[in-house]
Amino acid sequence: MPTPSSVPDSTPVTPPTKRVTESSERPQAFLVAHNLVASFIYAWQGIYYGLRTQRNFRIHTLATLLVITLGLLLHLPRIDIAVLGLTCGAVMALELINTALEAVVDLTVNQSFHELAKIAKDCAAGAVFVAALTAILVGLCLLAPPLWTALQIYF
Repeated sequence: MPTPSSVPDSTPVTPPTKRVTESSERPQAFLVAHNLVASFIYAWQGIYYGLRTQRNFRIHTLATLLVITLGLLLHLPRIDIAVLGLTCGAVMALELINTALEAVVDLTVNQSFHELAKIAKDCAAGAVFVAALTAILVGLCLLAPPLWTALQIYF
């Protein structure tokens, strides 16, 4: 008959845990925002970089301003304006993600050609293109009928 000390305990033994601080988990995280204001500043720096350096982001920004303005001038319902804004916002967000991915890929491959880098960049650009085509379709569906009605008085 087994003695009480020889019977294995059914509760699992957990090793003592060491409290790991954020700085030891991410030693390179010295540029992480430590408050909400800093986070917003970093985000605006990214948007400003996109506006300053990315032609397509400037085009998408201009198109967004024109589409939203046209929707407001045509007195579209608020839900239509929201759909236009969300669609255009998705295109602009994807453009910023594409820019970030291109920068990381260039950093990784030291700006030399690599087939996998090409695939990553092409796929990211393709995602922006699909979103832009979708935005055009949404814009046409929501803006064309009231615009056509508004222009009928000139024909």
